[in-house]
Amino acid sequence: MEVFGMPVINVYLTVLIIAGLATVLYILFSDIAEGIGDASPLLDPAVILAFISFTSAVGYILELTTEWNHLLILILALGAATALDFLLYFFVLLPLKSAEVSLAYTDESLTGQVGKVIVPVPVDGFGEIVIETVNGIISKRAAGYENKAIDYGKEVLIIEVKEGTFIVKEYEPFRFK
Repeated sequence: MEVFGMPVINVYLTVLIIAGLATVLYILFSDIAEGIGDASPLLDPAVILAFISFTSAVGYILELTTEWNHLLILILALGAATALDFLLYFFVLLPLKSAEVSLAYTDESLTGQVGKVIVPVPVDGFGEIVIETVNGIISKRAAGYENKAIDYGKEVLIIEVKEGTFIVKEYEPFRFK
């Protein structure tokens, strides 16, 4: 059977190559088309391109390996692509959209956090603190608020950041009586 003057197997392969190239271009330039998929998951370019790629890949493989009717192969390819696209959307794309959390932080964003002294902070000197965040453990240079010394192992509250040095004071958690 021929479609557009080409054998069906070549049509599947051509569509697969074009969809693959379009997917690569979409990955490179996806920021331009960022809001397109927000209206409906069916309009998301990643979902559409994946559906076309899955359909053509399954159709190509079935045409290559079986002697089935071309219409049956197309129906099976569409069904398999629908199932694979569903799985891709709900188990990969949807979780990725909700997990857009940046691992970046600024020193100023750590103000108000509680850390722990790992190198004692002397009067008129510098020590070192660690802060546990979602990014991991961050180690920073620290000086005492109002030039007060802070011993090793004490919990400290970050008051402010001056020229890369964290100004801290000993942390006193609020206790209800």
